[in-house]
Amino acid sequence: MPNHLTPPELARQLGIESRQVVRLCRRHAVPIYQGKIDKTLFVRSVTAGGKRLPPEASQAMLAEA
Repeated sequence: MPNHLTPPELARQLGIESRQVVRLCRRHAVPIYQGKIDKTLFVRSVTAGGKRLPPEASQAMLAEA
C-alpha cells in the first residue's frame, strides 16, 4: 500500500474531507510535496498535536504495519 497519497486519496482512507486534510497539513507543518502527503507523517503529526482522527485512521495505520 502506498505511503505517499494525494489529499483526496488520504481523505478517503481516513474518512475525512480533502479540504480538512490540506488544512491539517498546514496547521501541523506536514509537507505536501509534488501534490502528495506522507500518510504516516500526517497521522502521527496530527494526533501528536492533539487532534483526534476518525476510527478509520487507526484502521488504516494498522493495515499499513
